[in-house]
Amino acid sequence: MWAAELRVPGSSPVLAEREPPAAPTGHTLVEVLAAPITPLDLLCATGTSYFGRPACPYVPGVQGVGVADGRLVWFPTSAGMAPGDGSMAQYAVAAEVVPLPDGTDPAGFAALGLSALAAFMALTWRGELAAGEQVIVLGAGGVVGQAAIQLARLAGARRVIAAARSAGARDRAAAADAVVALDTDDVAVLAKRFADAADGPVDLVLDPLFGPPAAAAAKVLRPGGRLVNLGSAAAETCPLDSATLRGKPLRLLGYTNNELTTRQRADAIGVLAGHAAAGELSVTHEVVPLAEVGAAWQRQRDGAASGRIVLRPS
Repeated sequence: MWAAELRVPGSSPVLAEREPPAAPTGHTLVEVLAAPITPLDLLCATGTSYFGRPACPYVPGVQGVGVADGRLVWFPTSAGMAPGDGSMAQYAVAAEVVPLPDGTDPAGFAALGLSALAAFMALTWRGELAAGEQVIVLGAGGVVGQAAIQLARLAGARRVIAAARSAGARDRAAAADAVVALDTDDVAVLAKRFADAADGPVDLVLDPLFGPPAAAAAKVLRPGGRLVNLGSAAAETCPLDSATLRGKPLRLLGYTNNELTTRQRADAIGVLAGHAAAGELSVTHEVVPLAEVGAAWQRQRDGAASGRIVLRPS
């Protein structure tokens, strides 16, 4: 079979011919139809993440969509986080598969995958989003942010305010009720923009950025409002002042997909797949043949792609 093979941490994968894998007891052999290049894949492949240096060579791909036992399924892997191969190949072995409904577009759902899972669970499970609340979504041009805008609406949010840095990212967030530019690190300026875009105090902030954007968004939260952080794309630290935190008082919450049980993850993927199959949930993506994995990987890593790149193994 053909597979993407990462031979040296920090480099791009290359196309390689390998023997098809055999599924041990309790595992499932999947014919892969779509494998996204995600931030987690890129992070693991550097060899400098908190997972440590991966055992090379290995096949990257922490998730994918394919066919197993005649069914369309989504599946996760631990590629790059533990020894073993992932989804960027014609065949992969999975310890867990989640059936997808008829009408699911394999590439479209692969683009959603774990990023949409994070958006959904951070909003609903961790953030306790209730119908009628007002939400700010930071980093709204990314996959997490695009999904969060749609999922907040599906959960009954009355108003969704998106915020993103580049013009292209703001275009991808245009489905929100209002879009705020994050083109400065001035917390006071950003806070005024959020206040102007909001219809009164905000109930919940979804934050994959941290840094000045999170500090600014926190200033427009209502008393007892929640900020759920699930990333640090803007900065590892945040200039949130004590008066804002204590004066309201606010709830600052952390989120990671790693906290979910297998059952929680499967149930949430089922909900997301239902929305996707119904045409209610999608994100910007492009499909690239597996043979072009090296160039595609570099474009995704360099931020030169307009959305999530999904590899097509066959």
